[in-house]
Amino acid sequence: MEKVVLKATTRTVIGKQVAKLRRAGQLPAVIYSHNMQPLIISLDAHSAGLIIPKLTSSSIVNIELDGKMIPALVREKQKNFIKNELTHIDFQAVLLTEKINAAITIHFHGLSPAVKDWSAMIVHNLNKLEVEALPNDLPERIEVDLTVLKNIGDAIHVRDLVLSDAVTVLTDADVMVAVATATHEEAADAAAAVAAPVVAEKGKKEKPAA
Repeated sequence: MEKVVLKATTRTVIGKQVAKLRRAGQLPAVIYSHNMQPLIISLDAHSAGLIIPKLTSSSIVNIELDGKMIPALVREKQKNFIKNELTHIDFQAVLLTEKINAAITIHFHGLSPAVKDWSAMIVHNLNKLEVEALPNDLPERIEVDLTVLKNIGDAIHVRDLVLSDAVTVLTDADVMVAVATATHEEAADAAAAVAAPVVAEKGKKEKPAA
């Protein structure tokens, strides 16, 4: 992804007066970090509204403040869903030379043969993966190919995911990511097929001795 830059200004307006700031086309935000005091800032609401929705939880955004660039991650987005507008952003400042923990979104793609051939249902058990890496080594997302699920019961676990050597996976390797399961209808048909011979056996009468 190309370098993302958002211009910011230091904000003195807080509390209820922030509503006036929003009406003036500004988006209030805060930059947090473990090694500095929080920075109270504001962004151009229009520019931020175009850029921020496209970012993932692992996308680095460079905040230009007082002539300095602060690399950061978007940690929380508040939104007015009626107006479909961002109302506040929390950023986490990062050091590009220091590893951080992040939750990376899992993106599923491909048609499972188990769905096509056996009318299976794919259950997504995990939507994000916890990892550790340098900020610039964080993947935007993790792609999971569902075409490997060929039969009912086939599953993808965390240990099956392929990531860069620069990324350390923190989620337990045995956690299931996705599995192909039988639908209720398929399960009922299978149960009926197993039970049918038993019912026939119960209904069978012995012939009288000759």
